[in-house]
Amino acid sequence: SGVVFCLCLYLSVSFSSSVLSSCRLRRQFYLNGIHKPGDVMLGGLFEVHYTSIFPELTFTSEPSKLSCQGFDPPGFRHAMTMAFAIDEINRNSNLLPNVTLGYSLYDNCATLVIGFSAALSLVSGREEQFLLLENCSGTSPVLGIVGDSFSTFSIATSDVIGLFNLPIVSYFATCSCLSDGHRFPSFFRTIPSDAFQVHAMIQILKHFGWTWAGLLISDDDYGHHAAQSFQTELVQSGGGCLAYTEILPWGENTAELWRIVQMMKKSTARVVIVFAHQITMIQLMEEVVRQNVTGLQWMASEAWTTAAVLQTPHLMPYLGGTLGIAIRRGEIPGLRDFLLRTHPDLYDNNNHGNSMVRMFWEHTFQCRFPPPPAGWVESGGAICTGEEVLESVETEFLDVSNLRAEYNVYKAVYALAYALDDMLQCTPGRGPFSGNSCTTLQTMEPWQFLHYLEKVNFTTSFGDQVSFDEKGDALPIYDVMNWLWIPDGRTKVQNVGVVKKTTLTGEELTLDEDKIFWNFDSKQPPRSVCSDSCPPGTRMARKNGQPVCCFDCVLCSEGKFNSVECTSCPEDFASSPQRDHCVPKKIEFLSYHEPLGICLTSTSLLGTFICAVVLGIFIHHRSTPVVRANNSELSFLILMSLKLCFLCSLLFIGRPRLWTCQLRHAAFGISFVLCVSCILVKTMVVLAVFKASKPGGGASLKWFGAVQQRGTVLLLTCIQAAICVVWIVSASPLPHKNTQYHSDKIVYECVVGSTVGFAVLLGYIGLLAILSFLLAFLARNLPDNFNEAKLITFSMLIFCAVWVAFVPAYVNSPGKYADAVEVFAILASSFGLLVALFGPKCYIILLRPERNTKKAIMGRSVTLEK
Repeated sequence: SGVVFCLCLYLSVSFSSSVLSSCRLRRQFYLNGIHKPGDVMLGGLFEVHYTSIFPELTFTSEPSKLSCQGFDPPGFRHAMTMAFAIDEINRNSNLLPNVTLGYSLYDNCATLVIGFSAALSLVSGREEQFLLLENCSGTSPVLGIVGDSFSTFSIATSDVIGLFNLPIVSYFATCSCLSDGHRFPSFFRTIPSDAFQVHAMIQILKHFGWTWAGLLISDDDYGHHAAQSFQTELVQSGGGCLAYTEILPWGENTAELWRIVQMMKKSTARVVIVFAHQITMIQLMEEVVRQNVTGLQWMASEAWTTAAVLQTPHLMPYLGGTLGIAIRRGEIPGLRDFLLRTHPDLYDNNNHGNSMVRMFWEHTFQCRFPPPPAGWVESGGAICTGEEVLESVETEFLDVSNLRAEYNVYKAVYALAYALDDMLQCTPGRGPFSGNSCTTLQTMEPWQFLHYLEKVNFTTSFGDQVSFDEKGDALPIYDVMNWLWIPDGRTKVQNVGVVKKTTLTGEELTLDEDKIFWNFDSKQPPRSVCSDSCPPGTRMARKNGQPVCCFDCVLCSEGKFNSVECTSCPEDFASSPQRDHCVPKKIEFLSYHEPLGICLTSTSLLGTFICAVVLGIFIHHRSTPVVRANNSELSFLILMSLKLCFLCSLLFIGRPRLWTCQLRHAAFGISFVLCVSCILVKTMVVLAVFKASKPGGGASLKWFGAVQQRGTVLLLTCIQAAICVVWIVSASPLPHKNTQYHSDKIVYECVVGSTVGFAVLLGYIGLLAILSFLLAFLARNLPDNFNEAKLITFSMLIFCAVWVAFVPAYVNSPGKYADAVEVFAILASSFGLLVALFGPKCYIILLRPERNTKKAIMGRSVTLEK
């Protein structure tokens, strides 16, 4: 409301003056300040006092009474740094050679109304009446303003002063909201915005693994925007969570401070981040001391990182080890000598123009000038003579070892000076304005000077380049500071790192951890987490109603791993027993190198060898009756087909390939059909011979000659071959990596492609086998001394039994065991046929040769000889 009132007051002055030939101030504020005349005036706003008693705003002619309290020597040093910079520029023959700069520096007393009043005084002027154009327009009393130190004050000032395009260059206002070029077109600053400071703090949190912290902010734009930016960036970066966010009250509010400190005391967060001004921190720390809250790791914003008022033996047991973000430190040669020349007589005039100097003198030497300046509430003490020697006292005002805010003030003044110098050096006809024109000090409009300030680019004597981006921000760089508590009671704020942003590498954080002082018994960084990191093999399960940093650890399910969020392993990998990483899955198939595969392979080769031996025996004894009986050609063909049956089982062993998957069932099906069809024809021949032995039955033999037998076998085998071709073409068997049987294994198998095709193949073999069995069963009692039908019956019984048992066993056997079952069925049925059909014959040929005669074979029956 105070800001609105002052704005209305200022506008009323402007409108009322528009009808006058001269502008007259409707009201004059009484403000602490320092003034020096010049051809061009620069304004300055500084916090020389911590606080104030608000002045009573009236329209009376009497000056408003004002009481500023808590003199701040560093704040006064900031103001004198501006005076030094202007004095240095005036002595520089190369910069503004024909122009003398003057200044008006005001104390904002850390109060918005006073700071805003000071800004209005700078814009409107200090004289009761001064001549302007008839419409009260013309050159502003000041060319630009350096300040304010508070973000809130800068926002209020820029909102109004920006309407007139008067440039404001702040040295300490960091609120990211001030980077809004549309709202604050004339605002610039030589200090980085809070957006970069927030980035820097989050990088430090990540560096030390602090994921659980508390956030305290001041109750102003600086604090609120910092909190909003911090919370947003923390979520986006995944750097941690805030245990609490509290707003520190302005002024004396003991109850609220007690509540906040109680929360800090009870919280498990060991890291406390504070975006606040030093006066607010003083009030907070008084309560921290009262409640004796220790064991906290403080992180300071640039507003109080280097505040000497907090670095006292009384507070260091609590604040020792503080890590803070500090603005860039610089060197300003000659500043200390200039400060030593500070004296009330140098700035004396008849209108309290040196009031800030007089207050500094009284604060430093604990004396008072007779009479005391208006608004000075302290009384008593010795009388100031002006003969006091400043160098003889120990004062923070003379400490130039850590120039940070002062360095920003120095750069701000030089930025305005260089912009003015560029403007005055403009060559007519080459200017940046309409018609390539230039401007002069007498005709200059504020927006014209603003143009040059936007383009300013220079390098300080310290080697830092100064320029402004489109938002009015300078290139950001911060020092990382650490509060070292020396055992003798002294305090040292040491530089332990730097965080900066460059156009090439982006943001960089560099820390010298060996130099950092930790105010803990362990002398190590504290741990500040809501929940300990989950061990490998577990995942985080959030606690209801708690931030994401508070969680329980739950074991990952099988096939998943990680310690943040259980992640499924790739298809070919399984989780380790500890669930902490993925391991390649074991590969499983019926291998030649495992016992089962070796056993089946050996059995297959053994069967093939036996077939070869039997075939050799039959060839060697091919002229004997046993071999010649019942069509020796079919016997040789059966032996060859059985050899193929034994060999085709090898296609089921080894890693499945496309060609093995396609060939295994085709080879198996065709080999067995060839074998069974030969047996079927042999059985039919036996029946035909028996029928031919009866009267009138000889005609049936013409249907079972050698050509018909071969044709029948070929036809039956070709049918199976056709089935296999159709199956492979329509739905070919393929190799497949099966990960469903076992979570930790990959089973390589052949999928049949078409279950119908596989069923037709097996069904056709079964049909021929059953038909052979039935015919052989009918011929089992034929009156031969050597009736092969009995052997065929027995062999077909074995064959059918094996394959009937195969189907359920195959369906219920996973992976390689399905292949093993099929190989076992092939080998068992092959051995059954080999032993049943050729075992008795080999026995007679080798062991009972006396029975291997035509007489013994024929008996009373007539047998067909080939």
